[in-house]
Amino acid sequence: MFTYENGQRRRVVVTGLGMVSPLGGDLASSWAGMMQGACAVEPITKFDTTGFPCTVAAMVKDFDPQQYMERRDVRRMAPFLHFAVAATHQAVADAALDLSQEDPTRVGVEIGSAIGGADVVEEERLVLEQHGLKKVNPATIPALLINMPGCFIAIHFNIQGPVNASVTACATGISGIGEGMRRIVWGDADVILAGGTESAITPLTIGAFGRLTALSRRNDTPKRSITPFDARRDGTVVGEGAGVLVLESLEHAQARGAKILAEVKGYALTSDAFHISSPREDGSSAARAMRNALQDARLEPRQVNYIAAHGTGTPLNDAIETKAIKMAFGEAAYDIAISSIKSMTGHTLGAAGALSSIAAIKAMHAGFIPPTINLENPDPECDLDYVPNEPRRAEVKIALANGFGFGGQNASIVFEKWNGQ
Repeated sequence: MFTYENGQRRRVVVTGLGMVSPLGGDLASSWAGMMQGACAVEPITKFDTTGFPCTVAAMVKDFDPQQYMERRDVRRMAPFLHFAVAATHQAVADAALDLSQEDPTRVGVEIGSAIGGADVVEEERLVLEQHGLKKVNPATIPALLINMPGCFIAIHFNIQGPVNASVTACATGISGIGEGMRRIVWGDADVILAGGTESAITPLTIGAFGRLTALSRRNDTPKRSITPFDARRDGTVVGEGAGVLVLESLEHAQARGAKILAEVKGYALTSDAFHISSPREDGSSAARAMRNALQDARLEPRQVNYIAAHGTGTPLNDAIETKAIKMAFGEAAYDIAISSIKSMTGHTLGAAGALSSIAAIKAMHAGFIPPTINLENPDPECDLDYVPNEPRRAEVKIALANGFGFGGQNASIVFEKWNGQ
């Protein structure tokens, strides 16, 4: 826990939210989709899926990056960067933050991705093989680098503070926000644009996840293919998108009269030290991430109203996350509403934790918790309250969001609805 001599630490608040998801190109449309219990999973149209075990995904549709970037930059950069730039513009606008009036050395970016420009790698490899080196895009390397969304955003907004890309596989969206919070706590910046982004619906990525047997094979019923915590769940479905939050020190936000949405109360990152793709079977490291985040927040388990679960829809992940929640929260686990928006957006990999965090903050202000859709057959191993199928009216004051990644990376973050104090 970070403290100063007086026992207090610099407080960090959320003042803006931006989202691009398979449910919509902005937060308003994405949230409306969640409240409708809509599922964005469809047959993949980006490439020929003949012979693939999974032929469905949750794709961002009707998105025009030229609303946010010059045409030249759109052509030079990969879609995961396009999504990040769009979500950042939305978040900055939502925060009513004029970055041109800020000290550029006191503003930073912490936006990561699990996979980065996978589509660029695959496309340019084919160009090289079919047409030769002279036809390869000269911008290939910067287009695929995971640090490039943050760097491009920094160039675009003249941000000269700490710019970093936290990469923790599918925990990236959570760790991006958490590490961004720490930058402010440490005094490195007053404002951080934080989150995660992903666009990896490509032949190799979908094929490789399929070979790993991580994906659902319910290709004939796309809208019912991803079923977190359901007894018949058979795998996840890949999605794409980006989520960005504007984080500010409380002093900075108050000085400019910002609308404060929530406070980032606590964050933790742990490692399973167990397996390259499977979570630790007893859930102990994931539970430790949740406990440590609550300790960092100086909160008790019973104070949490909502958990935005990782909830991927794979048989192993959902059962182990349930174990971990019980281990971390004890008897209080049965009194907490839990849901997985992946049932609607698909698994957006490095963006997933950011989207879940934004949904949790939105739930605080909308008074509704997004549902876990397609949950029709209760699993005895998953016996907690997963808010099945319909949004639930609820007062959410404290929310915790989880993100777990390959290699055994576990990230948890705690938000508290801003009450003016």
